[in-house]
Amino acid sequence: MSETAASAASVNSGIVVAESATARGRRARIALRGLQVVLALFFGFASALPKLIGHESAVESFDKIGWGSAGMYSIGVLELLGGIALLIPLLSSVAAVSLSALMVGAFITQLAVFDGQYAATPLILIVPLALIAYARRSHNAELLRLIRRRS
Repeated sequence: MSETAASAASVNSGIVVAESATARGRRARIALRGLQVVLALFFGFASALPKLIGHESAVESFDKIGWGSAGMYSIGVLELLGGIALLIPLLSSVAAVSLSALMVGAFITQLAVFDGQYAATPLILIVPLALIAYARRSHNAELLRLIRRRS
């Protein structure tokens, strides 16, 4: 039996051949990277930018929370840095975990201060962030090695 016929037979029998597994893995890596880029753009532009430029809606929200402009700029900087870190392979898992923690705080704030008006948004964002954190977890050991080496 030729290699092509064997490959076709194994695909038809439900056995995944190495070529298709590699292609599937490559597509998954590309999709994950695309998700990271979309979330980085969201956190950088849609979420952090209004806070950093002092948009009226952000100012009103943070005044209602009681954090004022200092809290608004702090959260904006954290979101911007997290969005940038999502694009850096070595930092992507840590960034996803950190942004997830920030979203837990946003969820609690939405429930406590804004009567849950937009509470679903942070919860929805936690799902892809958790996926990124899990999928990129191997980078954590590498990051830890680099930190220990520099200490």
